[in-house]
Amino acid sequence: MVEVAFYGDDFTGSTDALAQFTRLGFRGVLLVTMPAWDELQALARQYDVIGVAGIARSLPPDEQEAEIRPILQALRNLGPRFVQYKVCSTADSSPTVGSIGRALEVGRSIFGPAVVPILIAQPDLGRYTVFSHHFAAEAGTTHRLDRQPTMSSHPATPMHESDLRVHLANQTNLQIGALHLPSYPDLPTHDTHSTYDALVLDALTDADLQSIARTILTPPTTPAFAIGSGGLSRALALALTDPPSTHDRAGMERLGHADLVDRERRDADVVLATPTGETSNYTEASPALPCDRPDLNAAASVLAPPQLTTTPPANQVLVVSGSQSPRTAEQIAHAVAAGWRSLPLTYPPAAVSDGSPAVATEAVRALNAGAPGVVVHTGEATGQATGELLGAFSKDLAAVVRQVVHTTQVRRVVVAGGDTSGRILRELGLTGLEPFPTTPSDLSHGLALCTAIAADPQLNGLHFLLKGGQIGDPNLFDSLRHI
Repeated sequence: MVEVAFYGDDFTGSTDALAQFTRLGFRGVLLVTMPAWDELQALARQYDVIGVAGIARSLPPDEQEAEIRPILQALRNLGPRFVQYKVCSTADSSPTVGSIGRALEVGRSIFGPAVVPILIAQPDLGRYTVFSHHFAAEAGTTHRLDRQPTMSSHPATPMHESDLRVHLANQTNLQIGALHLPSYPDLPTHDTHSTYDALVLDALTDADLQSIARTILTPPTTPAFAIGSGGLSRALALALTDPPSTHDRAGMERLGHADLVDRERRDADVVLATPTGETSNYTEASPALPCDRPDLNAAASVLAPPQLTTTPPANQVLVVSGSQSPRTAEQIAHAVAAGWRSLPLTYPPAAVSDGSPAVATEAVRALNAGAPGVVVHTGEATGQATGELLGAFSKDLAAVVRQVVHTTQVRRVVVAGGDTSGRILRELGLTGLEPFPTTPSDLSHGLALCTAIAADPQLNGLHFLLKGGQIGDPNLFDSLRHI
């Protein structure tokens, strides 16, 4: 039965959140589109964790609310213990784009007036909050958020304030307080009597997450609402169980993948369950409709799982990227040095007779000629891209993915860029993603390899890795050929 539900404000972060739970033994699924209510209930009986990947981080406040309100209402009506609004561990947001303040307002209107914990820190990614000031590592150096090279010059949400209380107060009239590290040894349980509407929580180590899990994340009523990064996801997982160590045998046995811990079987069978369709005995938590948007209810009538018995061939990889991060540029350069082809997507793109971008044909040609991988990227073109232009880039990159997987043997795709990844997967018509079992040594923190659930048989079962701009080792792309 579902214990945690979450909405991720971008797709890359959503896969990270899901991975935080599955690494501690929870069975989870990430939905790309909202299914009909009866199917959502069936999923709630199958999975411990249900996530919905969204694009709120790239939306203005009114569009953001239209996206998140019906989804949060539906997740609330499933009756989990927690509902998380998942945000980036660098607090990417502003009063006009991806407002965490608006998400806080919407959440309180749905879940009630209890104090909302806000945990942005994620120590395993080098993201720390101390006395409410946020810090983020880059290239081996930890910077205050407003001085971190990438975030201080982010093309959509440049960060000019490291005090998260001040940063969030610019996005809402609700009162933002804080709990600081020196008070953690004496932390009370969930404080429903605070004069604040939300509390920013410090965290510097995994032990701090465990302190939060034992105290603050013990709500008197359910479902409880919280906002935060993958660090919050880990804290929630810790709050729900006597935690096994990450990827230990007990946790992985719950998923049926204890063999991965010992590496006794490299090619684990992957058989994913399908919704049972049995009659629901769930009593709704409120008389409101579970989802107020008919288009979302009708978006996915069937959640058919991929039918895989072995790991698909992964000797070639396709990367499509709208990321402007220096880390992604470094990863592209490393791949090119390993023999990959790098193909820029210009705008407006050159097209072939069927209307698809010409770069897709170039990618197919390179892969069929034996290139170990191809990166199709937007270069610096998406630096100021918003709205219609961002959508156009995403549509063209999705067309590249579709043509490549339909005409080559590529079964592993990387989508880089938090703002573009969600649009690309929605363009592809995916229904959902399930975690593909890996060990901690396979991938950097913040990354999760997933298996696609889709009606298109060429996309169904495809491996996707969604990568935020600042995430991953320099050799990430080429390393995926060997996992």
